[in-house]
Amino acid sequence: MTSNVGTWMQRGAQDLLVLHLTGNSGSAVGGVTALQFLPQTLFGLTGGVLADRYPKRRLLLITQTAMAAQSLLLGLLTVTGAVNLWAVYALALSLGIATAVDSPARNAFITELVGRDRVPAAVSLNSAQFNVARILGPAAAGLTVAAVGIGPVFLVNGLSYAAVLYGLLTPAAAPHMRGGPPRGAPRLAEALRHITATADLLLPTALIAVVGTFGLNFQVTISLMAIKVFHSGAAAFGYLSAAYATGSLVGALHTAHTGRPPTARRLVTSTAVFGVLESTLALMPGYGTFMALLLPTGYLAVTVTTTANALTQLHAAPHLRGRVLSVYFLVLLGGTPLGAPLIGLTSDALGPRSTLLLGGLLSTLASLTVPALVAARRRPAHPEQPTGPLLDGPSPNSSRPAPRYEPEPEPEARW
Repeated sequence: MTSNVGTWMQRGAQDLLVLHLTGNSGSAVGGVTALQFLPQTLFGLTGGVLADRYPKRRLLLITQTAMAAQSLLLGLLTVTGAVNLWAVYALALSLGIATAVDSPARNAFITELVGRDRVPAAVSLNSAQFNVARILGPAAAGLTVAAVGIGPVFLVNGLSYAAVLYGLLTPAAAPHMRGGPPRGAPRLAEALRHITATADLLLPTALIAVVGTFGLNFQVTISLMAIKVFHSGAAAFGYLSAAYATGSLVGALHTAHTGRPPTARRLVTSTAVFGVLESTLALMPGYGTFMALLLPTGYLAVTVTTTANALTQLHAAPHLRGRVLSVYFLVLLGGTPLGAPLIGLTSDALGPRSTLLLGGLLSTLASLTVPALVAARRRPAHPEQPTGPLLDGPSPNSSRPAPRYEPEPEPEARW
């Protein structure tokens, strides 16, 4: 959580730095966000292969160290006045490369630490600490920028990585971490077949592909609304980000507290409501009403992502979990290089409110169409082989044994 506070401070400060360098260009903010997430599209699947092949703790030590170095360099450039837009672009890209390897390894590491029975609660608690940081980070960034400038924010983030590196070095191996990485070269095609053949994996993957690309661009939209619509400063931007994160925190804690296993029905319903709320945000007339509606929007956003994440972790075959999660994060974050520039261009052409309306409408449409398409795909070819409704299927914790996944023979070509 300490490290994530610094990370969210940097995200807010980076947007403000780009707006300062470009004269409040929404396209530039979208561009730097796209570059930060572009490696997730290009190398995210490779990160999943690495997570299944090498010890995850070792990978995380490498990626977290690289992220710290990126933050310190950006801070030094900003403090000394040597920073320019191209330097921000390059360092955002380098951060994205480290994140592409870090995300699947870090999330697959959760299951190794706690075991399958506690995965839903662990995913929710991990989301809760993430959202505590998201509350504190942007608010702290706004206040720090107003007091001492943008550069020190990046330096603080670089130093905050010492906390997560210490955490990775100190804990003893958990009882669920038995054995080492699998022998042989993990093959990505096996994980892709597993996802397409398993409805409980295909549904969250397809929904998150749409919501992640078009609906979860609040890093861009909140800054644009604060600066261009409400004509506010850095502190006001921080308060809006904190309001959204507060709703997310409440949603994560509620999910962890209830202890209910994730279901496809909850995922689809929360996605639909989230889309409606995001569209309604575009209609809020003032700063206060916009901030108030960010609270339930954040609640539904984290409900969507934690439910999809838990479903993916629970239904993925253990030896494929790293690669399956890399596909999940590819569609969650890898669509940002498409969505963020589109959001920026739409904002420049039609105004920031239109970006929220577009994201909300597409998310709601996905909640209506994707379940029907997945159900049609899994419908049996012969009537005498019935398949239960997708949204009413047994939960992952049901006493009914799950079907055993048998990988198909692989061709010699390997990733």
